[in-house]
Amino acid sequence: MTASGFLTVAPVIEGSMAEQIARAVEALEDAGVAYETTPMGTLIEAEDAAELFDAARAAHEAVDADRVETLLKIDDKRTTDEPMAAKVEAVEAALGREPRGGR
Repeated sequence: MTASGFLTVAPVIEGSMAEQIARAVEALEDAGVAYETTPMGTLIEAEDAAELFDAARAAHEAVDADRVETLLKIDDKRTTDEPMAAKVEAVEAALGREPRGGR
């Protein structure tokens, strides 16, 4: 089984959120899940949905603000063990090359 997700945790504050986002990322590290930060959120990969929910909750609770908005999108593969990287590799195979994106 593999559960992957896209998580955004954002304190509702004025100014930079970087310090609070860093707290959320540290909580993901402590939870022991694989993750990749992006400018718009964080990709998370866990053994199952329960572990993913626990990690998302830890990230949410790590943010120290009066108001916190959290969004979690989950792909819960209950009968297969396909990591997120396999999805990217499938797109690259269909393209016949690596995507040419960039920032």
